[in-house]
Amino acid sequence: MDCKDARPLLDASVDGELSPPDEHRLQQHVEGCDACRRECEAVRAINRAMRRAEYYRAPEGLHAQIAASLPAAPLPVDADETRDREAATRKQKRFAWLDGWRIPHGGGFGTAACSAASGKGVSGGWLTGLTGLTGPTGLTGLSIALCVAAASVVLTLSRPVGNSPFVDELVSSHVRAQLSGRDIDVISSDQHTVKPWFNGRIDYAPPVEDLTASGFPLVGGRLDYLGHRRVAVLTYHYRKHVIDVYVFPDSGQAIAGPAEAIDRREGYALARWHDDGMTWWAITDAAPEALSAFEAALRARLTSPNE
Repeated sequence: MDCKDARPLLDASVDGELSPPDEHRLQQHVEGCDACRRECEAVRAINRAMRRAEYYRAPEGLHAQIAASLPAAPLPVDADETRDREAATRKQKRFAWLDGWRIPHGGGFGTAACSAASGKGVSGGWLTGLTGLTGPTGLTGLSIALCVAAASVVLTLSRPVGNSPFVDELVSSHVRAQLSGRDIDVISSDQHTVKPWFNGRIDYAPPVEDLTASGFPLVGGRLDYLGHRRVAVLTYHYRKHVIDVYVFPDSGQAIAGPAEAIDRREGYALARWHDDGMTWWAITDAAPEALSAFEAALRARLTSPNE
């Protein structure tokens, strides 16, 4: 370990966040490097001073005063983002009539749902015309029950990836990390530093690859809580954009939409795939094309790790 690798780890060491192997390697370097030893002592002194400092509650209304003093500058929206949002809006409109289905009296909904499940074309006007239909008295209840189930399958399969509650949680996790300034727990471009850091913090070993040669350098990793479990998050950079990659063992909780998909949500591009026994979710504010290239580079590296 040299000074370049050691300096970003000093804060984590003082806070007791490094794994035992990383802590041992860091201390070996610090003991033999006067500059890093002085830097480590400075970090420890700041940490002690902050712990001794008194905490004061901010006055009421301070948040509102600060917010009011800030200039109201609109965020720039590039042409690609505008185009993607318009496409997402058109997609939502195409499926809006599905979300408006209602069960009419007399079993007409059952007929419409069964027709949709069997692949026949259904339009909003045709559904309206079916509301007066009735089936045999003894089969009406069974027809409704079976066809509601069929319609549920149609709605689930037709819903884009971005409508999943899991995706809501993932987007919130990514945004929260960026706003907090603590988006990386272990800062390193060395995959052999990042991967061991997760030892003892989660119950699996995430694959970690550096994709600098492909234009996506590894910058570190962190822990997060997603889908009712602790998960590993690998952080990459693409130009000035951050790509967060959530990786955890395959499980049914993350299946939402097609097996492999790229979607947009609130201006963020999302990709999901399965590889090496893991479920991978990637999110970034870069263009979807960049995320597609990242996914291809990572999957190629996982398939041929020695190349």
